[in-house]
Amino acid sequence: MRRRERGMLLNTAGPPCLSLRHKRASLWVGCSAKVEYTPWLLVGLGNPGNKYHGTRHNVGFEIIDTLSRAQGIRMNTIQSKALIGIGSIGQVPVLLAKPQTYMNFSGESVGPLAAYYQVPLRHILLVYDETSLPNGVLRLQPKGGHGHHNGLKNVMGHLDGCSAFPRLAVGIGNPPGTMDLRAYLLQKFSSVERKQIDASLEQAVGAVRTLALKGFDQHVNRFNLGQKYKYHKV
Repeated sequence: MRRRERGMLLNTAGPPCLSLRHKRASLWVGCSAKVEYTPWLLVGLGNPGNKYHGTRHNVGFEIIDTLSRAQGIRMNTIQSKALIGIGSIGQVPVLLAKPQTYMNFSGESVGPLAAYYQVPLRHILLVYDETSLPNGVLRLQPKGGHGHHNGLKNVMGHLDGCSAFPRLAVGIGNPPGTMDLRAYLLQKFSSVERKQIDASLEQAVGAVRTLALKGFDQHVNRFNLGQKYKYHKV
């Protein structure tokens, strides 16, 4: 059974068949002008289950959750092994996704979702934790390598080895001393670190909104510079 809702076609018997499926959403302005928007696939990397909730390795999930609440997008559908929600930022259609495959197999969700909704590489934004950045510091880039991040590496493998997609890295700092990296990633934040992460979640939502509406322009450079020195003013 199918029904129309807010200009989108919903398929209640299977995966949502929305404007994302056709690459663009169209908006008629006045009587003649037609504006087209390429949709975004916004993916947070993390591990499913209460055991991993609030851990360093799950900040990607947290940003998607924060964005979901801010934009009023319900994450209530499972597709391609991911929890997804479909909505918009302004007039730009977006698909929010949290792969439920566990971090190291995130590409099993990202690859099929990108293919099904025909989202181009330049509009696939991955949000993930980054040990090379200080805790709570964000970095937005149009492309890059995997930096030994297994989730990112797996996604690249499912995108035919391509790395030319945007990414938003969330700093979680390095493990102290000789602490095992895996143990550190699956550890929860201290109270001070938690406050920094909470602040970064709101900043990340603002960055994603700006990216979806304006793309990579001078705003992104200013954002990255401001983030770099946010805890070390010069």
